Amino acid sequence: MNDNELLRETLAVTHGERGQAPAPGVEDVVVPLHLSSTYSIPDIDPDADLELLDPDAGEYLYSRLSNPTRNALEHRLAALEGAEHALAFVSGTAAIAATMMATVQPGDHVVAFEDLYGGTKTMLNRLLGEKLGVEVSFVDATDVSNVEEAMSEDTTLIWMETPTNPLMHLCDIEAIASVADEWNVTFGVDNTFLSPYFQNPLSLGADVVVHSTTKFLNGHSDSIGGAVVTDSDDLMDELAFLQRVGMGSMLSPFDSYMTLRGIKTLPLRMRQHEENAMEIARFLESHDAVTRVLYPGLESHPQHELAARQQSGFGGVLSFELDTDLDGTAEFLGNLREFPLAVSLGGVESLIEHPATMTHSPLSLTERERLGISNSLLRLSVGVEHVDDLLSDLDAALSVV
Repeated sequence: MNDNELLRETLAVTHGERGQAPAPGVEDVVVPLHLSSTYSIPDIDPDADLELLDPDAGEYLYSRLSNPTRNALEHRLAALEGAEHALAFVSGTAAIAATMMATVQPGDHVVAFEDLYGGTKTMLNRLLGEKLGVEVSFVDATDVSNVEEAMSEDTTLIWMETPTNPLMHLCDIEAIASVADEWNVTFGVDNTFLSPYFQNPLSLGADVVVHSTTKFLNGHSDSIGGAVVTDSDDLMDELAFLQRVGMGSMLSPFDSYMTLRGIKTLPLRMRQHEENAMEIARFLESHDAVTRVLYPGLESHPQHELAARQQSGFGGVLSFELDTDLDGTAEFLGNLREFPLAVSLGGVESLIEHPATMTHSPLSLTERERLGISNSLLRLSVGVEHVDDLLSDLDAALSVV
């Protein structure tokens, strides 16, 4: 059986381990951490393009260009998404920026989900819009007709998250992929919230997928990184140039090692994240102090059927709104013990976040209100602790609302 026939539970543990021997006769069970910044080469070759050395053949020159530990991680990321290529970046933001720089030119047009992570919206508005003169149309992509109507002859990129952060909106990946094919444009999906374990946008028609490896892929809140995954050889070439030369934004060997280590338990963690999140979502939905719960795993979610169709699980992130004002929300947060107030998500520990004053604070009050990000909206990243402890903590804090 070759690796193409292995299931994700196995790929997460072993893919990329082989062929990483640090010396003849030495076979590490795990990929070693290669910290060297440079490598000796056997001789000079005036006809060689040293930037095109093949790391899979053990050819290395400089760790900005390629590193054995990062190379192993990139192979594993590609395998998990069922893709041909993957590149590891210094952050999820860098991965998104590289993808946009690879697909958009000044004067082009981008269609994007209006409910994107605040940092991504800022990038689209300031980097692409203000600095590069790119027109960006933000649409409600829960209805694919809005995407279709926004397309123009200048459109070169469709950019989506599904589910979105923090309102847990979904878009129909297959339907939007058809729009992208019809207009011959690149379709990118941020798959951070579900990881390759619960969703594979490339298999649904997307052209490129990005991840913040900081989140579920690493899973332990101790490494920042990003990844771009694609089947396109041409896009891969442009992204590799940006990663290694144009932006120099490759992931460090140590963070590559940490992410490889974290991915080994990805399937186990994702199953527990989902199990805990589902119980907490049902508990919150039945509580008088909560006005709404946003979790695609609930039948009450307006896109529950779409989630069940294009995902193999519902993930470990949910949002909910309290029946109170900003002061009451702050009091609730102050009474929690098992949910630290912190940005980010996807670690083994549970976290809670207040979008209006944290991740989405760059947006104006008018924009937040238009999107539905109220002062009492909270986002939970549900960890893998015992769910009874998490429920008890939430119940106690809700009693003060």
